[in-house]
Amino acid sequence: MDLIAVVDTMFARVDMGAFAIDELQKSERFELDFTIKRVTVPGFKDLAVECKRLIEFYNAKVALALGMPGKAEIDQVCAHEASQGIMMAQLLTNTHILEVFVHENEVKTDAELIKLVENRVRRHAKNAYDMLYNPKVLIDNAGKGIRQGFDDAGPATTE
Repeated sequence: MDLIAVVDTMFARVDMGAFAIDELQKSERFELDFTIKRVTVPGFKDLAVECKRLIEFYNAKVALALGMPGKAEIDQVCAHEASQGIMMAQLLTNTHILEVFVHENEVKTDAELIKLVENRVRRHAKNAYDMLYNPKVLIDNAGKGIRQGFDDAGPATTE
């Protein structure tokens, strides 16, 4: 049975892991072909090593790294560093780790933040599922300007 890893943080202001798990549990393959292991770490710079551990020690087939950088400039710098760590963990394990960051400065209100988090996390959880079990969905959506979090941009046109 496959394992999908969900790694989130205490630093986030919204329970990102709950949205990911809820979305994955909607799958017809849940508990037939895969299980979910959730681990919560203190902050987003801890995501890479925990994803790597779940891949190496628990044989996770894909991981979701869920983090929420704050509004301060230092948070943006730390998010960049965390992102580089996630990329390194992917390369070291030859396994996809979907980085799902929601920056607090993307929206103005808490209500908008919650809506953005839910949309982005759910769409990336679906992407993780499709990468494993339904890759044709991703191919069919290539070039369509699909976004996670905000409205889709749509494909480029000549008009």
